[in-house]
Amino acid sequence: MGLLSFIKSAGASLFGSGEAKAATAEELKKAIEDHGLASKGVEVSVDGDTVTLTGNALSTEEAEKIALTVGNTVGVAKVDNKIAIEQPGSESVMYTVQKGDTLWKIAEAHYGKGQGAKYTDIVKANTPPVKNPDLIQPGWVLRIPNAVK
Repeated sequence: MGLLSFIKSAGASLFGSGEAKAATAEELKKAIEDHGLASKGVEVSVDGDTVTLTGNALSTEEAEKIALTVGNTVGVAKVDNKIAIEQPGSESVMYTVQKGDTLWKIAEAHYGKGQGAKYTDIVKANTPPVKNPDLIQPGWVLRIPNAVK
């Protein structure tokens, strides 16, 4: 996956983190586990506002979700995803939520006009960490699976 960029001031605030400083590697690893993602074998290191992920994941989807869980926290500006994937699949398009966006609007932008109902695919692709589709926030980075645009 490589290097992903995030808005440092957007996302979840983990205990001990602040806008100027990312959470510790241990706190980020706990966040991965709290979201029910398989983090065994995944190592997290933090250098300022950049997080590096190494280790193994079962699928491309799982590696992407781990990277987004870490990146969508306050204080993280970049995630260098070096996770090796055991069962590679196609990578998703990554989209940064803008002010005024809705999941319906995002679905139509990526799947085509009249395809807004596919917002449920975006919710599924981002659960966890997206728990409530009505509460997406500007600055979050979302996975858009099988995007056509």
